Amino acid sequence: MAIAYEWRGAFDNAELEALHAAGFGHAVTADDWSARLHRHSLGWVCARDAGELVGFVNVAWDGGAHAFVLDTVVADLARRHGVGARLVGLVAEHARLAGVAWLHVDFEDHLRRFYLDACGFRPTEAGLIALSEHSTA
Repeated sequence: MAIAYEWRGAFDNAELEALHAAGFGHAVTADDWSARLHRHSLGWVCARDAGELVGFVNVAWDGGAHAFVLDTVVADLARRHGVGARLVGLVAEHARLAGVAWLHVDFEDHLRRFYLDACGFRPTEAGLIALSEHSTA
């Protein structure tokens, strides 16, 4: 497996939605990922194996000191090869270059080892309000 990573890499909405749906266990939708990312993100990283999108991570930001890791997803066939950690590492590198001081991430408990051990985040106190009936947290 020879994975190529690209900051603000090109993608097709359908391929990203398919990867996201498979990774997060939801039905495929017609979401306009391109418009959303260009409107709200500092950037994103795409991971490709032989041209196929096998990984993705988004970094939203407040335009200043804080950025937020969202939508980290790796295709089943590429998991357990360090792809996710490399995606997050590249986001951190580019956020630092943009002047971001704090990189935040929320995650479910089963991802604790990934984000804390593999990616280098440290635990913090945080709060959350579920604003829709579809929220799972």
